[in-house]
Amino acid sequence: MVDGVEKSAIFLMTLGENEAAQVLKYLEPKEVQKISAAMMSLKNLSREEIAQVFRDFIISASGKTTIGMDSSDYIRNMLTKALGDDKAKGLLDRIMHNSDTSGIESLKWMDPGAVAEMIGNEHPQIIATILVHLEPDQAADILKMLTERTRNDVLLRISTLDGVQPVALRELNDVLGKLMAGGGTGKKSLQGGVATAAEILNFMGGTLEAEMMENVRSYDPELAQKIEDKMFVFENLLEIDDRGIQLVLREVQSESLIIALKGAGEELREKIFKNMSKRASEMMREDLEAKGPVKLSEVEANQKEILKIVRRLADEGQVALGGKGEEDTYV
Repeated sequence: MVDGVEKSAIFLMTLGENEAAQVLKYLEPKEVQKISAAMMSLKNLSREEIAQVFRDFIISASGKTTIGMDSSDYIRNMLTKALGDDKAKGLLDRIMHNSDTSGIESLKWMDPGAVAEMIGNEHPQIIATILVHLEPDQAADILKMLTERTRNDVLLRISTLDGVQPVALRELNDVLGKLMAGGGTGKKSLQGGVATAAEILNFMGGTLEAEMMENVRSYDPELAQKIEDKMFVFENLLEIDDRGIQLVLREVQSESLIIALKGAGEELREKIFKNMSKRASEMMREDLEAKGPVKLSEVEANQKEILKIVRRLADEGQVALGGKGEEDTYV
């Protein structure tokens, strides 16, 4: 079955270089990377496969309207009414580019190792401010490459970060070779804080995650508990309702799910099985039993890929976690 990324790759390959470039410039770094990788792996496509991609595109495009164009004010007002000022601003900061961080935005296109080398010797506060602007998995990969002392210091600063003076952002962009346009006074809201620290820790891996949490706990037990309360791990899939699980399963490859379930408890396995068709669940049980030993690192990697899908669906409002309290149930 051809997924969305492969369809995009096929479609762009048929457009020609100039037209494809015009489309790619509107995508996020990760989207460009995924589609480019898919383009590289395309082989021996039949005319029918290409035609089907175009048919799917025409059907999708024909259903589009002008709703959503020039609608930032509408979206801002709608989110504010629905979520309140603070939550709406936090969400908008994540989905809208900000000119104050143009230098940091360029880092999203870079390899984590290159970023770590570039910022590793900077003050931990500068590193923390940079990392909260990046995707959690990229920030986690960068943290892994820093020294233990710097890594722990940076995480603490991320956990307690709630704002920064504009002059600090100017200095930050100077470090990255970019100047921040504009000025102003007062504080600028950031995506720092307990939730950001928890999201980054979710991508750190078992041993490093435990070590860093222990460091936070020795510094401030209450802060450590707040971070743990916000962390979302694979077993938290138990808190998603059946409809949400079914939505997630539609986007997960069978082999990835088998490996991920090797490290899951029996209760979670049964929840997954009951949200499949009878035939699919029987096949999954058989494949799981037949699967030999799998490295823990491979299990964790596949679990984290599935968690990425859950987070994306949660950001789109399609999936919600239950059992964690009232409005704070979204990942």
